[in-house]
Amino acid sequence: MILEKIQKENDIQKLESEELEPLAEEIRDFLIHKISKTGGHLASNLGVVELTMALHLAFHLPEDKMIWDVGHQSYTHKMLTGRKEGFDDLRTYGGMSGFPKRAESDCDAFDTGHSSTSISAGLGLVKARDIQGENHSVISIIGDGSLTGGMAYEALNNAASLKSNFIIVLNDNNMSISPNVGGMSQYLNGLRTANAYTELKKGIEDSLLKIPGHGQKIVTKIKKTKNGIKQLFVPGMFFEDMGITYLGPVDGHDLHKLATAFQEAKRMKHAVLVHVITKKGKGYTPAEQNPSKFHGTGPFEIETGKLVASSTKDSYTDVFSKVICDCAKKDDKVVAITAAMADGTGLSKFAKHFPERFFDVGIAEEHAVTFAAGLAAGGLKPVVALYSSFMQRAFDQAIHDVCLQKLPVTFAIDRAGLVGSDGETHQGLFDLSFLSLIPNMTVMAPKNRWELADMIRFAVDFEAPITLRYPRGSAYEGLKEFRSEIKYGECEIIYEEEDIAIFFVGHMAQLAQNVRTKLKEIGYDCSLINARFVKPIDTKAIELLSKTHRYFITIEENMLSGGYGAALLSYVSNADLPVKVRNIGIPDEYVEHGSVDLLRDEVGLNQEMILKQILADYNGLN
Repeated sequence: MILEKIQKENDIQKLESEELEPLAEEIRDFLIHKISKTGGHLASNLGVVELTMALHLAFHLPEDKMIWDVGHQSYTHKMLTGRKEGFDDLRTYGGMSGFPKRAESDCDAFDTGHSSTSISAGLGLVKARDIQGENHSVISIIGDGSLTGGMAYEALNNAASLKSNFIIVLNDNNMSISPNVGGMSQYLNGLRTANAYTELKKGIEDSLLKIPGHGQKIVTKIKKTKNGIKQLFVPGMFFEDMGITYLGPVDGHDLHKLATAFQEAKRMKHAVLVHVITKKGKGYTPAEQNPSKFHGTGPFEIETGKLVASSTKDSYTDVFSKVICDCAKKDDKVVAITAAMADGTGLSKFAKHFPERFFDVGIAEEHAVTFAAGLAAGGLKPVVALYSSFMQRAFDQAIHDVCLQKLPVTFAIDRAGLVGSDGETHQGLFDLSFLSLIPNMTVMAPKNRWELADMIRFAVDFEAPITLRYPRGSAYEGLKEFRSEIKYGECEIIYEEEDIAIFFVGHMAQLAQNVRTKLKEIGYDCSLINARFVKPIDTKAIELLSKTHRYFITIEENMLSGGYGAALLSYVSNADLPVKVRNIGIPDEYVEHGSVDLLRDEVGLNQEMILKQILADYNGLN
């Protein structure tokens, strides 16, 4: 196998030219077989095999710096830098990350995981290079989907003033996770079908000269207005007008054309954008036919593309999808917004039934939130569905544009808590903290599928900013018999006894219930309280429970700092209540990739460790 010749970075440069095409086939075969077992990002990686090979042929690592926007498409890069063996434990605890990580290899120039960041980071590396008098290349590889993010344009605006080389590779596969939307997508569609400027320039003068009686006059006029004709005919003038040289479009699966483009780009003494056209999922028919499904996939059968052992239970996302559609049927003011995640957030069904009330704004969370604020100010009931880790990007907009004006925007925060294999950049561990500190914001978390449905209905009719957060995976179906009306700011006391009280947030319901069961088995009384509202906390219930309990413990899958437990502890302390409080949650550190169960063990969110903590604390009171 040719792939066996690649043991470390730059080994690809030692191969004969006739070995490169077979190497691309071997890489695709390797990726399909490995990811079919471990899960991971498949379609995006299959689409950039030749592009990555060409980059590794044209540049020398780790001296040259490559920044992969988002980074889920960096698998071939990892293989070409000597990490092929790491794919056996890809995205497992202690194993290789599915994203670039500086701690993993010197060839990973920058940690990534969210979109639209690579040009900014690359520009920083360019300036650091220039200030220190160094001479290496810096290459930012960004997808067309990431160009819907405003941060990319902020960086392009700055990059245009460079007086030294900076290479931006636009990997254009007409996809982010869902199909791209908006003006930039339409612009790039035009570039994909346009003739390259170099080809156009050859024939345009000859063609015009053939016009009887007027050809020469037209040619003369054009030569006097060169910029005008470039505006009409030249691909990439959007970038050229910013001061960034445009090269392309280039076939992203043609190594020779890619090599030529990169050599030309290296000669530029300013910022240059190389527009590369690739096919997402290339080489594996199921991924080519359904790239969204294979963007991030679990283990699958290679022959059919079917997922292995996928759950048949409704996920929290499925419940949200069904209920928000029911709300929209009953109320024509309900509208829904997503940021390039219609499938992931469950809004595809809404989009199908209510296309005029559905808005996919692309990878632009900041815009999504302020757009929702405008919709609310206009009299509608907007629901913004985002992943927890992506809601972080719209923090200012939530503060300034929604909450300051008390606008009735509902935030449906999916993938909250530990999400597992995608690791630090995707764990949803901060939303309770940063959303709870915003004035006028209400924050809720459901204990099971039925409470999520009730909370959605409550939120849609709420006349102020409100958030409901729920995790990835199958919706919990326990505690079904405990279903009471949701009243603003009130918790739900599921079992009321004395001495020990367990307060849990949202999907920690099953864990809290199991801990209580164990305490009962060994002879302790224990109350179980569903917080429901993380903000405002139910101070009335806390006051009443403090009269019959000596020990409170809170359980949440969120950072301890600024979470529900911190708010409860602060209230108990300020009110001088005679209760000891223990907060259980995520410590002040980032949590790496791995299975959710294993990660919970690592951070102390498991039955055994919580029970041990309770017994130590409670017995210490006696």
